[in-house]
Amino acid sequence: MKSKELSATIEINKQAANKTPISPWEPFWAEQKQFDLKSGKYLKIWHGPQHPGVTGNMALELTLQGDVVVECKTHVGYLHRGFEKLMERRKFIQCFPIVCRICVPEPDYNEYLFAAAVEELAGIQVPERGQWIRALVLEMIRLASLTMGLGGQAGAFGLSPIGQWGVAHRDFILDLFEELTGGRIYHMYIVPGGVRQDFPDDGFPGRVEEVLQKLEKLILDIERVMFNNAVFKSRARGLGKIPADWIEPFGITGTTARAAGVAIDVRKDNPYLIYDQLDFEIILGTESDVYERTLLRKEEILNSINLIRQILKKMPRTGPVRVKLPNVLHWKVPAGETYVRAETGRGEMGYYLVSDGSEYPRRVHVRGASYTHAMALLEQLAVGLSIADVAGLMVSLQTCPPEIER
Repeated sequence: MKSKELSATIEINKQAANKTPISPWEPFWAEQKQFDLKSGKYLKIWHGPQHPGVTGNMALELTLQGDVVVECKTHVGYLHRGFEKLMERRKFIQCFPIVCRICVPEPDYNEYLFAAAVEELAGIQVPERGQWIRALVLEMIRLASLTMGLGGQAGAFGLSPIGQWGVAHRDFILDLFEELTGGRIYHMYIVPGGVRQDFPDDGFPGRVEEVLQKLEKLILDIERVMFNNAVFKSRARGLGKIPADWIEPFGITGTTARAAGVAIDVRKDNPYLIYDQLDFEIILGTESDVYERTLLRKEEILNSINLIRQILKKMPRTGPVRVKLPNVLHWKVPAGETYVRAETGRGEMGYYLVSDGSEYPRRVHVRGASYTHAMALLEQLAVGLSIADVAGLMVSLQTCPPEIER
């Protein structure tokens, strides 16, 4: 390093140590405050890890002044973790029982992304009908996740009947998964080369349509009970508002970003599977507060219903759903690296996979929306809120703790 560059680096480090801004604009997340708990002005409590207002096994360390949050720190580590390193010590096919647990509400996205990464390295082309079935499965699990999430959002504000409706209707979708894959929560259905098997019989699309009609009726009930509720409106509007200029610095994706009017959707920006053959528009909001994010997720449910109907109508009626693979217990994937991504119900999710030509992945890295939404972003948005609104804010960011602990 040249002497001038070294002197400049030393000066920057000194300024950082003295908390002196090194530029006219210092990032809003850079300041670290200290609170004297012995002064009697502040109280520290734990919100979680076992709490109905926490989206999974994680905890918020809250510092309060009265009932107002003055500091929020997220803590994970209460759940199964270390998925990436577990996969690096297993053969490629042995990773599928692991990846689906990285986010329990939407396991199939993890299956698809890992399978797609392996296929890209191995040069495998999935049959056309297999691609359509994959898209159907992804939209079905997206629908299940959004339905449960919408109920959870209502429950965080005291509208518990909607929470029960959401879980009940999610079970209707899980019934379809059980029929298609044999499992309700974890499916291990999407594998390298396609999917494990075709539809159980010719009546399966009709049973999917029956569930879609139930969900459409549910949305009408939720609009009456939730979105026309004066208490929900007064509490959710203006809560946890995310400015549009925060989207890029925080890496915000999904409906959380689209609610702020930022048009990003992997299905449109980087179409995968058969999404370029489907007719749909990116749904945008005007300001990303809790109310707007919840409203968009309601619209996303209707959008997924529309996409599922298009898939069932346009997909080939016959054809192979999977290509033949070599012996998967001794399968050596060609050396290389790749990154694949998809649009989940929570935002963009991606898998970075490196193979050294052996039977084991050399490196696996998972990028999920929860890491930025539930940690850096949540810690900023919670400051200044009443403790009563923390649960509603957290649910609106659609956090998934296993995705953080991956």
